[in-house]
Amino acid sequence: MDFKQLETFIEIAKHRSFSKAAKELFLTQPTITTHIQNLEKDLGTILINRNNKNISLTEPGEILYSHALEILNSRKKALFSLKEYEGKIEGVIDITSSSIPETYILPDILKSFINDFPDVKFTITHHDSHDAIDEILNEKVNFGFVGSKIPNPQIQYTDLIKDELVLITPYNYDIISDDSYVSISSLKSENFIMRKEGSGTRRVIINELKRNNLPLDYFNILAHVESNEATKEMVKKGIGLSIVSNKSIVDDISSKSLKSYKIKELDLKRKFYFIYSKKRINTPLEEKFIDHISNFFE
Repeated sequence: MDFKQLETFIEIAKHRSFSKAAKELFLTQPTITTHIQNLEKDLGTILINRNNKNISLTEPGEILYSHALEILNSRKKALFSLKEYEGKIEGVIDITSSSIPETYILPDILKSFINDFPDVKFTITHHDSHDAIDEILNEKVNFGFVGSKIPNPQIQYTDLIKDELVLITPYNYDIISDDSYVSISSLKSENFIMRKEGSGTRRVIINELKRNNLPLDYFNILAHVESNEATKEMVKKGIGLSIVSNKSIVDDISSKSLKSYKIKELDLKRKFYFIYSKKRINTPLEEKFIDHISNFFE
């Protein structure tokens, strides 16, 4: 067996798809199939079940998977050490992020890291806080940046910065308030734009409503939206009010396109987190990124 075969096997195992593995590796699907057939021939066993639409690993495939990860990680460490010796640190770091960290936190982190290591590349995907954990545990990405803490014994959480959710309205919209505070009872007749299920923002809101013995449908929700930016635009157009991250509206408040308020009865403070797998053995490059995050937020 060779490295290309192992890389192909791992990608198929991660994505449960030959076509997705081919796309990730920039190879044709027949090439992917040939790699797996040759690997199975070399090992004298079937590694992947192909009996139905859902690709899965056989028992020998499950055994090989963890060893294959270790082999490729060892290879990465060796290549990293050689490049470090030559004074050139390079590689690719795979990151997933939820909406707010992706837009308002991650760019500064990447700029700082690239200043120190200009030959490092990144791939960045978007997932909500819940799905980001699955991506990491399935080893599709190395790291995540999320806006809610979902307990999982296999995930390491590192606190980054504090945030607070606030009520937003169009700038010229009249609402009863007391020194920028509004009562939740005054919002019952308002139309609302709410983030979709899986969003960290939505989870914080639901938890606080529960603490006050209120259901989510206490608000008259007109639309459930995936994007924070789309949510803000809908509010600007007067479609409804919403509750969003205070970090995401700094420019909108300055330009007088939105107004923000705190809701008296709800404690909507939260944190953003940097996450990665506890069980995975990180490469030296990934360890440098973890150290950089720690130093960056100190």
